[in-house]
Amino acid sequence: MNKVLLTGGTGCIGAATTHVLLSRDVDEVVIATRSGSPGLLGLWFPEYLDPRIKLVQCDVSDAIQTRQLLQAHQPTRIIHLSALQSPDCDADPVRGMEVNLGGVLHLLNAAAGLGDRLERFVFASSAAVYGPRALYPGKTVGEEDRQAPPNLYGVWKLAAEHLARQFQEKTGVPTVCLRLNTTYGKGRERGRTAAATMAMKAVAQGHATGTVIPFRMPYCGRENYHYVGDVGAHFAACALDSFEGFGAFNIRGKTVEVAAFLGLVREVAASLGMLGAVDLGIAPDAAPTIFVCDLDDSAIQTAFPGVPQTSLEEGIRISLETFCRAGK
Repeated sequence: MNKVLLTGGTGCIGAATTHVLLSRDVDEVVIATRSGSPGLLGLWFPEYLDPRIKLVQCDVSDAIQTRQLLQAHQPTRIIHLSALQSPDCDADPVRGMEVNLGGVLHLLNAAAGLGDRLERFVFASSAAVYGPRALYPGKTVGEEDRQAPPNLYGVWKLAAEHLARQFQEKTGVPTVCLRLNTTYGKGRERGRTAAATMAMKAVAQGHATGTVIPFRMPYCGRENYHYVGDVGAHFAACALDSFEGFGAFNIRGKTVEVAAFLGLVREVAASLGMLGAVDLGIAPDAAPTIFVCDLDDSAIQTAFPGVPQTSLEEGIRISLETFCRAGK
């Protein structure tokens, strides 16, 4: 039986990942969340939850709960998405460390107890493990380049990657860390880089309601974007496709200026008849984004051939249409 345990599976990326996993004929997806509620799963399963989904309540920052979770469900593959986003980490650093680092440690310790049953461990890392773009003289930033996290979130993600590597060395379980940057699309409404999604949502909701909802980006500069459906497909591929050893990979994405992204939103909105609802811009006091961009994503294409990359235009179109339907 191919059973996947997915922590944080009711969030934006988790819901998309669940949708892809079930499309690939996984026997069961056990979704562990602190609340135990379905969260954003309804965005991908609008009619009813697939019966192969099993929702359970667990706080991964609690070692006992986490061990009991794995003992009870005996997964063959684990995808660990559960984390506090950057703003939450800044507001409560101790809690951020408990979840973003302690949770990984507890989960890995419990996973080691599964023995030969466990076939894969996949961890959601972040491009926040890198430093500001100015540190890198090359055209792109690769996985082996210098890592100098600009905030606590990045520090804990980098530390967690090292824990994952040690886990793989000790257990032999193939282990993958995926480094994400700006995920956009339905459900992406939390975290510092959710602004790209909120800009599109303002346009779509304005069009649906016959109003104009102004939106100003709180930061500027270059940003690396991934469509949420692609992100889910990456996690599913890393959990299910053939792989050995340990690897940390940049997820596939596209880097453009924030102003250029807003320009694409305007163009796509115009093609959909939504131009009258567009009032987008960059805030006068917008600071440059602190996260790296121009990520080299060639390694993941070699390790997991076929992982998708939706064009920005198409991802924006899908998002605008989805948000417009939801706003009616």
